[in-house]
Amino acid sequence: MTYEEALRKLAPAGQGHLLEYYDELSGDAKRNLLEQIDELDLSLLNLIRNGVKETPRGKLEPLGAVTLETIKEKKESYEKMGLEAIRAGKVGAVLLAGGQGTRLGLDKPKGMLNVGEQKELYLFEQLVNNLMEVVKKADVWVPLFIMTSEKNKNDTVNFFARNDFFGYSRDYVFFFVQEMAPAASYKGKIYLEEKGRIATSPNGNGGWFSSLVRAGLLDKIKELGVEYLNVFAVDNVLQKIADPVFVGATLEAGCVCGSKVVAKADPNERVGVLCLEDGRPSIVEYYEMTDEIINSRDEDGRLLYNYGVILNYLFEVNTLTRILDEKMPTHVVEKKIPYINEEGEFVKPDEPNGYKFETLVLDMIHMMDNCLSFEVERDREFAPIKNMTGVDSLESARELMKKNGIVL
Repeated sequence: MTYEEALRKLAPAGQGHLLEYYDELSGDAKRNLLEQIDELDLSLLNLIRNGVKETPRGKLEPLGAVTLETIKEKKESYEKMGLEAIRAGKVGAVLLAGGQGTRLGLDKPKGMLNVGEQKELYLFEQLVNNLMEVVKKADVWVPLFIMTSEKNKNDTVNFFARNDFFGYSRDYVFFFVQEMAPAASYKGKIYLEEKGRIATSPNGNGGWFSSLVRAGLLDKIKELGVEYLNVFAVDNVLQKIADPVFVGATLEAGCVCGSKVVAKADPNERVGVLCLEDGRPSIVEYYEMTDEIINSRDEDGRLLYNYGVILNYLFEVNTLTRILDEKMPTHVVEKKIPYINEEGEFVKPDEPNGYKFETLVLDMIHMMDNCLSFEVERDREFAPIKNMTGVDSLESARELMKKNGIVL
């Protein structure tokens, strides 16, 4: 893209200010800025024109789950079916690791957080340890795809290399970069974070598959014969990955998607709940639920909307490929966005000053024909690390890790 082409793209949308410092830039910086502008999706600005509008929800209905009791009864058959699929190379894993550990006092990828006490034990390392349990049981390597962001890719790749991939076969580890989206002011002006760089952020965890495809890894998936991808978040240190029992249950049910869930600790727990929306699987966030929905119970007194998601999903690759070109909803979120002001000075705001645009993996669930809800034990599989202390913290995760026999 040339300067003139960039200006023709930006000016009608009122974004010509992105070229304000063009003449001050070096040759490489100019090329990088023009590349960013070329890739810029200006249609996102339509979502904030005349205010942010909430998308109305469809008709919500409860969705039950394969319960802990049923799983205990059928564990042997589920596990056998799952292990057969894993040994046949049909199952891969996708680690969503694009985030930074800023809220945890770590100016590095969140996966580099040391969760140990008496020894060094990194979050990435423990997740690899969790996956190794399946590798040893199945006696095959599970392909592991790791999604980074532009900002943490080098740190992540170098960290794995320095630590010899924590004992995992590097031939089965594939890194890819999450696509980025611009950040804009409340007035709809896209921010610059440097004179030659647009302020961008990862486009949300819903962009994982399109980012994987864009990186050319769909060919690798087909080459390896992978038919199902287990997608999981970096911050849950007890995450069971490529769990053969979960895989087997989803396959036996004939579902194109599966979701691990936990029973809610209480009706008002702040978790997204797996349900049906207009007859299709969906996830309703806690803040979208009415008091009536939150407290509705069946004839035995059990909560109807009882199963919260933990961001551990199994997706059929063919279905993901089929829906690839379907438009996912984009969510607008208010954030604190560092930027260059009109005087060319860098500003790091203390309060939200604009919008970021994200797609969410939970919206992919609603694009599936069906989804198996698979209950897991909270204390054995759900220890998210989002804060230093308190609920869902490094502190609480360490206690649960010890409870599960992990030496810290």
